[in-house]
Amino acid sequence: MVPAPDAPAYLLIPDTGTMSQPASNPIPKPMSPGGLRVLVVDDERGLAEFVGSYLTRDGFEVSMAYDGQQAIDQARQVDPDLMVLDLGLPVIDGVEVCRVVRTFSDCYIVMLTARTEEIDKLIGLSVGADDYLTKPFSPRELLARVHAMLRRPRASTSSGQPVREAPPRVFGALSIDVVGREVLIDGQVVALTRTEFDLLDALSARPSMVFTRRALIDAVWDQTWVGDEHLVNVHVGHLRRKLGDDPSSPRFVRTVRGIGYRMGEGT
Repeated sequence: MVPAPDAPAYLLIPDTGTMSQPASNPIPKPMSPGGLRVLVVDDERGLAEFVGSYLTRDGFEVSMAYDGQQAIDQARQVDPDLMVLDLGLPVIDGVEVCRVVRTFSDCYIVMLTARTEEIDKLIGLSVGADDYLTKPFSPRELLARVHAMLRRPRASTSSGQPVREAPPRVFGALSIDVVGREVLIDGQVVALTRTEFDLLDALSARPSMVFTRRALIDAVWDQTWVGDEHLVNVHVGHLRRKLGDDPSSPRFVRTVRGIGYRMGEGT
């Protein structure tokens, strides 16, 4: 891969080795995002504008912010479907931006970081980020992650078709309203991120099945997702903590040693 002439040096672009492709074998185009809104946040304007131009060409409505306060203000104003959020921002850092945005939005969040330490990834995920990319990265990889997340089930639908009611799934004190995307413990609402709810939805839909990490990634992220599968462990840890589940003796999300996770009976 080689850097594009007008791209930041650490943003990698795949070198296809050719400037064109025969008409009989055209490059497939991804499904149109249909005017979905993306907020790109990075204090390096060159990188932000390059990523923004890539997303714009792909059909997204793109807004920009270059520091943490601008990011929060823009997120309130444009109500994005997805944020591409750099961790190392001036004024307010990316972690705090993520915390604040999560108080009023459930948009997907992809965190970008130049730091490779695992703790950065875990911090980002613990405040509600859905995925992460470490610089340098390929714009095509970013687009693939974005499209994979946007294909996941959403809380609402624009189809106009009525949603068929389904009884809640009950596991002891835990009640999961899949249609309303609401989780209760002993009648009290539990605030989950979109990713945490989707994990719980996947597990509870087939409570007798043991899911490998890869199977959960396929169900919750997408079959095309590529990255560290231990991402699942981190999100399961956050989910357990919010459900009040003791990892040493879990009631709701159980570990099957050497394989993965399955739903517990709630007792």
